[in-house]
Amino acid sequence: MTDRADWVLHVDLDEFIAAVEVLRRPELRGRPVVVGGRGDPTERGVVSTASYQAREFGIRSGMPLRTAVRKCPDAIFLPVDAPAYDAASEQVMETLRSLDAVVEVLGWDEAFMAVQTDDPEAFALGIRQAVLEATQLHCSVGIGDNKLRAKIATDFGKPRGTFTLVEANWFEVMGDRPTDALWGIGKKTAKRLEGLGITTVSQLAATDAQLLSDAIGPTMGPWYRRLGRGVDTSPVDATPWVPRGRSHEKTFQHDLTDWVEIEREFRLLALLVAEDLKQLGRPAIRAAVKVRYAPFFTRSRSMTLPGPTTEPDAFAEAVLVLASKLDHDRAVRLIGVRAEMPDLD
Repeated sequence: MTDRADWVLHVDLDEFIAAVEVLRRPELRGRPVVVGGRGDPTERGVVSTASYQAREFGIRSGMPLRTAVRKCPDAIFLPVDAPAYDAASEQVMETLRSLDAVVEVLGWDEAFMAVQTDDPEAFALGIRQAVLEATQLHCSVGIGDNKLRAKIATDFGKPRGTFTLVEANWFEVMGDRPTDALWGIGKKTAKRLEGLGITTVSQLAATDAQLLSDAIGPTMGPWYRRLGRGVDTSPVDATPWVPRGRSHEKTFQHDLTDWVEIEREFRLLALLVAEDLKQLGRPAIRAAVKVRYAPFFTRSRSMTLPGPTTEPDAFAEAVLVLASKLDHDRAVRLIGVRAEMPDLD
């Protein structure tokens, strides 16, 4: 290739949270490390991330810590330290912004980059080297002709590598894969597509758009077909992400059955959320609550507030109204409170 062309690169840090912890504790290098909750696998909590060594034992994000310790009793369990991950992530993103590219941050450990280059593989290598030199963290880079393909390509490059996925090799790489291999299609949607006789990416791409529209909906049906073809026209957007909500959750180490105590916990969480909003200088326009009953059944309720409010007591009262609509006859293992905020002008 001799002319500079537009490319999308997806940068994904390898085992990010675990890698940050290992940098702080070099003696853990090469050992199975699990980060989650308060770092105590005898408590209720879930895995936030696991090192590659821990993943070899079948430990995955979202798994209960108690399950993880059964799978690997010798794993090192550490508590979540969000400020440390914030700091490391910001250093990575600043490194990416220092390169000749538009950077769209997706989260702590990943970002899209829009670049013009005649050698995207060399550019990707430069990214990996720059991030490693600046942070001592390794990353993988997916190269694509749009965001969808770049995002999917990254998994083929992990760990510490690159992979290119474009229109020319889309069906060669993805055609025989299940539909949930696509970014944007989960297990439930894949099951729904399977009910229509669609099990692979190629089958999804070849399905009549009207059939999908009739079966799934006029918006989502055709969109899934576009995913099957690898089509994505969304631009890489460097606009800083602004949160639309704030939430807090609490997992109880022993199930609660006393709703006076549960309502007290809801109120405390509501006040924590309200304090977050106060620090942001933004009001709440909607409140939501979540409860997880024993053993693992979740329910939620939400409501639009009478008007935007920054008053902690007013928000807490709305939360208690929602909590009153929940089932009070079941044991509770987790509760959560969320406030949604208006868009910034």
